[in-house]
Order: sequence, then C-alpha cells, then structure tokens
Amino acid sequence: MSWELPPLGAIRVFEAAARLGSFTKAAEELGMTQSAASYQIKVLEERAGAPLFIRKTRQIALTEAGQQLAPLATGAFSALADAWLATKGGASGVLSVTTMGTFASNWLAVRLGTFQLMHPDLAVKVDTSSRLIDFTREDMDIGIRTGNGKWPGLTAHYLFKADYTPMLSPELAESVGGVRHPEDLYKVALCGPDDPWWKTWFEAAGVPFDPDRVIAGPALGAQAYDVMAALTDQGAAILTQNLYSALLQKGQLIQPFDVVGSDGDGYWLVHLESRRNTPKIKVFRDWVLAQTAEIREREVR
Repeated sequence: MSWELPPLGAIRVFEAAARLGSFTKAAEELGMTQSAASYQIKVLEERAGAPLFIRKTRQIALTEAGQQLAPLATGAFSALADAWLATKGGASGVLSVTTMGTFASNWLAVRLGTFQLMHPDLAVKVDTSSRLIDFTREDMDIGIRTGNGKWPGLTAHYLFKADYTPMLSPELAESVGGVRHPEDLYKVALCGPDDPWWKTWFEAAGVPFDPDRVIAGPALGAQAYDVMAALTDQGAAILTQNLYSALLQKGQLIQPFDVVGSDGDGYWLVHLESRRNTPKIKVFRDWVLAQTAEIREREVR
C-alpha cells in the first residue's frame, strides 16, 4: 500500500508547535533552531496548499485547517509512541494521572503503594486539579473525573457512584445525645453549610431543609478538608460515601443514616480512545477497575 503522507519531519514540528503554541518552544523540544522549525512549517503549508498558523507578534494561532490537523497529528504520534513502547516490552516510564484532590487523598493515596510494588518500572505522577484536561494537548495519560461519563474523544470507565451522606465523629454525636433522626443534625455544626448537597440530602431523607436552624460550621470548600473538620469534632460533613469507607470501618467517623443524596454523577476513569492499548494505561486502568469492582457489585444488588 502506498501511503500519501506529509513530510514526517515537518508534521512533527507542526504537532509540537500546535501543542505548545510556539515555534520557539517546539524548536527547543525537538532540539533544533527556531529558523529550522519555521522552515519545516513553511514546507508543510506549501504541501497542504493552505496556511496552518496565523502569525502574530510574539504568538501564533492555528487556522481552521490547523485546528483540524492538530489533534489528529498528536493522536498519530501518541499511537506510534505507544506501539513502540509495547514493542520494547511492557509498562514502564512515567504514568501521568489527573484527578481531584478529594479522590487523590482519600482513595488513590492509600492504595497507590500496592500498585507501585506490582509495577516497579512504572512511576505514577499524580496531578490534582478540578479543571478538565485536554488530553490531546497536555501531557496526561489518565484522568479520574466525576460526571455522567460523556466526554467527547475520551473512553470512560465507570468506577462508582458519587453519592453523598452526612458523617461525623462518634464523640460529636455522643455530645448531643446521639444523631438518630435527620433533625438531630441541627444540633451540631454543619461543615460547608451553604453546600447544595445538604438541601438535596435532607429532601432525600424526607425532611425539609431549614437554613435558619443550621449551626454554621467551617466552610472549607472541599471534601478533603471537610473530612478533617469532621474527624476533629468541628461538625458533621456531607461526604461521598464510597471515598470514606475506611474511616467508617475504623470507627473514626459514623454514618448515621443509610439515606444518600445524588445528582446522578459518578466517578469515571478516562483516557483517549486511541491509547486504550497503551501498556501503562492498560495496567493502571485494569488495576483501578479491579480495586473498585466490589463497590460496583454492591451497587447492583
């Protein structure tokens, strides 16, 4: 088969410049001069018969044609790199994972050591961020997100529900004579009292939410901090049930009610569809799915 391909050196420079947004940075990444990089782009544009970049003072932007080509070029080089890695043999190098701080600190951190022992040649680098990563332009392999599992261009693997429910320390519950009815939560401070999850949960429990009865606890803006407030008797926190099972099993926190609130979201592991067979992605994906299999089994009972 005869392939109609662009000059591979030129397309490599184009991919780097599109991803980095700079001819200079692309040249630095590829170990060439800026003039050489600019020349390669010019060669590619002449072959394409259309400009791929809009040149501005000290910056560049992709044209419509460039925007169409850029993600495909990145995907092609990524697939080639993955195939070469597989040819050399197995999962090694660095695996970059992006996820929220809550998941990283309360689920991943307590289990990651086991994975590293199983795969000593693969280093896992975790980035904690709430923003959505563009996997075609940023150096990330895997993401763990909350949502409905529908992100264009990504394959999503369901892990478990993102349901939530109140939790507090047994000492705090005892200090108010126990928390046996939803209304008893008004006897203790509520962490993040303005969090809409509280209203949703009270309604799921069949009790109207009354902000005037709430004792305002610390508003820390993230579950990772709210759980620390709950552990130190500063209030009840509304937390994702599946992330804090270890604290419940140890008795450090109690979950007074079986009722959970839900906005329909779940936790998902995502990656580019084109990289589904990349060895390092495959071993990590399979490990996470195995670690969460019991939770999914409980959800369908």
